[in-house]
Amino acid sequence: MKFVNPYFLLALFFIAIPVIIHLFNFRRFKRVYFSNVEFLKELKQETQKKSKVKHLLVLISRVLAVSCLVIAFAQPYIPVNENKINPIGNVISIYLDNSFSMEALSSKGPLFDEAKSKALEIANAYKTTDLFQVLTNDFEGKHQSYVTKEEFVQMINELEISPSFRKLSEVITRQNDLFSSINSKGKMSFIISDFSKATTDIANVKADTNVEVNLVPLVSNEVNNTYIDSCWFASPVMQVDQQVQLNALIKNSSVNDAEKIPVKLLINGKQKTVASVDIPAGSEAEVKLPYKLEGKGIQSGMLEIIDYPIVFDDKFYFSYKISESIQVLCINENTESIYINSLFGKDSAFALTNMNVNKVDYSRLPEFKLIILDELKSLSSGLLQELQQYITNGGSLLVFPATDADIDNYKVSLSSLGPVYYTSKDTAKTKVTSINIDHEIYRDVFDPSHAGPDNIDLPVVKTHYKFSSKTFSTDEFIMKMQNGESFMISEKSGKGKVYLSSVPLNEDFSNFPKHAMFVPTLYNIALYSEPVNKLFYTIGKDEAIEVRNVKMNNDFTFKVTNKSKKIEIIPEHKNIDLQTYIYPHDQLKEAGNYVLMNGEDSVSGISYNYDRKESELKFYSIDELNDQIKEKGLKKINVLDLKNKPVTKVLEELNQGIRLWKLFVILALLFLAAEVALLRFLKS
Repeated sequence: MKFVNPYFLLALFFIAIPVIIHLFNFRRFKRVYFSNVEFLKELKQETQKKSKVKHLLVLISRVLAVSCLVIAFAQPYIPVNENKINPIGNVISIYLDNSFSMEALSSKGPLFDEAKSKALEIANAYKTTDLFQVLTNDFEGKHQSYVTKEEFVQMINELEISPSFRKLSEVITRQNDLFSSINSKGKMSFIISDFSKATTDIANVKADTNVEVNLVPLVSNEVNNTYIDSCWFASPVMQVDQQVQLNALIKNSSVNDAEKIPVKLLINGKQKTVASVDIPAGSEAEVKLPYKLEGKGIQSGMLEIIDYPIVFDDKFYFSYKISESIQVLCINENTESIYINSLFGKDSAFALTNMNVNKVDYSRLPEFKLIILDELKSLSSGLLQELQQYITNGGSLLVFPATDADIDNYKVSLSSLGPVYYTSKDTAKTKVTSINIDHEIYRDVFDPSHAGPDNIDLPVVKTHYKFSSKTFSTDEFIMKMQNGESFMISEKSGKGKVYLSSVPLNEDFSNFPKHAMFVPTLYNIALYSEPVNKLFYTIGKDEAIEVRNVKMNNDFTFKVTNKSKKIEIIPEHKNIDLQTYIYPHDQLKEAGNYVLMNGEDSVSGISYNYDRKESELKFYSIDELNDQIKEKGLKKINVLDLKNKPVTKVLEELNQGIRLWKLFVILALLFLAAEVALLRFLKS
């Protein structure tokens, strides 16, 4: 026990007064004579004994009454810790967690509403002359300064739930930085949160020894949350009237099994399909949603489930684009290839352009998704330089060498694009004996049980060009010949791909141009040359959006819009080589499907979803928080265990200890009452 005013204890010397009165009885006695005192002697002895007991009890009551009164003036208290509220000049920073997990319900209602009430109670524990600051996950500029108590109350009432979230270490660092700009001894920090395990990183906290940090945990009721984690297409190829399959990952972050959860798929606002899924507690399940692609251009998709009370993660947005046609360029030496013209020239899914090698318009190369070099004897330095830039930025190149190719030129040219090049011509007759059914261009083309060399008629090879010695991985070799050499390969270069054929499209070399394998091979190479944009982005992550082959108009700028939500922002953009990078930064706060506009033209769809970290409803208990704080050795961080107590009462105990002066005043009054009762009712 300690005392606020210990010097008052000197007044305990006044205890001597009742003691002196007791020891020196100044009352004078009058002697009375009796003729016979035999009976009076016995009565006198008995009365003196009772009187001594009575006087002793009265003395004790007086001493205790004086002692309790003196101790009450000394203001005793039992210290909880070393914190103290300064009489004047306190600076209080209160962080209020406004992330989505605060939508959960407690016995008093939504956690967020309870958090705002706690913040107001904390403010009421301080004087109107103190300064206050409110901090949320948004780290808004208006919350960086210190305000009066009245302004603080208004700010708290205006707060709303936000998609942003911050780690505990970030919050404490921000508070300490803001505290450093103000001169005050009474710096107090309060952090009101549910302390999700996803964001509470006490191990990374760097505490300031001049700042007292108080954690105020809020506990929700048991919450069951099922949410959509992500989605992806089984195949990246998008064509009109094609049957595709969208896969969705659904997670169950609760202690109860989720049964018959309906999953709804909408494209451009129209429902395409519905599925249901059972998910064991604490587990996940993959849902397959097949549907038919319809229409061209930007397609806005949404997955939806129904779950309560955490609803921010029940919708998942994504978008993709179905092109009018895939642009293919064929660069020829002399005449156009009848095989390539037959394949791409008559299919509406492709737009074929032929150019002579001596009349190539280099400025148009970025327009094409696939460039085919058809039997060029050699590659000029100018063409090679443009092709390098084209492939680096994500283009696809398919090479069919000439029947009389300049091997030395091809060696130098192809080695600048990748590690594989032609070394010599081999006239030994052989045949293709195996195909790589795991390669992306053959995936879903063949039935694996019928794709062996004994079941498929494969091309015959009369003459071919050998590749440089290299062991090709599963992602690289496409077809192999009987002699163990590769017939066709692919290799990555920059952001693009290079496909090399060991034979020209000439029947003197092989029957490949007229073989059944020719069509699916070139067809899928062209299909997979279409760049696949990201289906979705995450709010809060500063990701760059890549846009290819967009010519900026000086009169316009990029915009990201959502007409239904009446949202329009102008993002930052950077042009690097032939690609444009869009940076919305933190301007987009709401999940949904957006459109990237270049002036009045729609460039691509952009979908944003809320971060799913807040979907995992796992929180630290008070004991777990205390254990981590103790393990880290953070002496200036306290966990306030409210236990249904008012916050003001807990703060009073925390900062001033358990005050006992009222108890001693009551005891003093009781002892005085005991003295009065002894004098009045106890007979001598």
